[in-house]
Amino acid sequence: MSDDQQYDGYGQRSYGQGYGQGYGSEPHAQQQYQQQPYQEPANTQDAQTWQGQTWDTQYQPQVQHQQPHQQQPYQQPHPHQVAAETAYLPQQSGAYPLPPETPAPAPEPVPAATVPPAATPAPDSYSAPTTMGNARITDAQRARAEGRSPIIPPGAQPAGLTAVLGLLLAGGAAVGPYALLVPLVILQAVTAAGWFRLNGMWPARQGIALAFAGALVADVAVLAVDDEYALPAILGSLGAWVLLTVVLQLRSYAGADERMQGLMATVASASLAIIATGNLAAVPDAVIVGALAVAAATVARALPLPGPVSIVVALAAGAGAGILAGGLTDIGGQGALLGLGAGVCALIGLRVASYDYPSRFVHMTAGVALPLTVAVPAIYLLGRALA
Repeated sequence: MSDDQQYDGYGQRSYGQGYGQGYGSEPHAQQQYQQQPYQEPANTQDAQTWQGQTWDTQYQPQVQHQQPHQQQPYQQPHPHQVAAETAYLPQQSGAYPLPPETPAPAPEPVPAATVPPAATPAPDSYSAPTTMGNARITDAQRARAEGRSPIIPPGAQPAGLTAVLGLLLAGGAAVGPYALLVPLVILQAVTAAGWFRLNGMWPARQGIALAFAGALVADVAVLAVDDEYALPAILGSLGAWVLLTVVLQLRSYAGADERMQGLMATVASASLAIIATGNLAAVPDAVIVGALAVAAATVARALPLPGPVSIVVALAAGAGAGILAGGLTDIGGQGALLGLGAGVCALIGLRVASYDYPSRFVHMTAGVALPLTVAVPAIYLLGRALA
């Protein structure tokens, strides 16, 4: 080891002028530059000591400022002394003591009298959220639990819209087939949307569009052929659209139950929308009488009357409207039978649209369109028989 290598009191080397001389010339040159262990200085008054337990955060040790001392020659420490001295790390000079920790004040207890009572939800409002889910049940479930009927008629407003649409159909039939086409397309669109919503499927844009497209194809087919081929055109459009619906459902990646439900809803919606095309194939006078009879029966059914009485009044109103409209056409007094048949179909359509506590959207679509759509077969058959 070179004589010009000196060690200070902390075990650090200091090199003189001969540092760069002979580096690598000695076989153990690399060992000379190894870090030496820490040696406790001879003057223990200058060393830092810890008093008390180091994990006690309430006690802060006092920092003693050290004076620089002279460099001393390095001495090989004893192994036991090295193990005892390296058990801790000395504190860096110039460090600042940590501030004493003070416990946070405990919150004052709130008197029981000042706690507001829990608000009781209104009967028609939603209950408070719970970890077990919302305890609110639907109106249909509550009606079944209480033993009441889950049937709610659409009411007066949908009945008024049905009457307006029936008057438009009657007026269009009196003018011509192309004038009848405008309210008929509205009826078909409302029928397709209302049937899907009545089955709990919303939004079902693809199914509604498919059913409505089938109705438009049937309308074009009926207008493109003669009157004697109108019924085959409707049946052909219906068969083609049922086949198309089945093919589209086979390509679906949904589950078996969901695909079956979608298939049945789409087929039924398309069938009803295409059946409404029968207004173009029926006798114009029969369309006038039947549309007016449906309008009268629907309005009479919405009157606040007892159930059996309301049904009788609705059928009587349909027959009476048939008689009046038949007197204005070539059907004459036989319009009573046509009006009665159209009134029965209208009540069936209202009954279907009233099932299982439907929403207002169902009432404003299916409740408006189904009375007129369901009555189309009766109008076509009775009109052909009575004309």
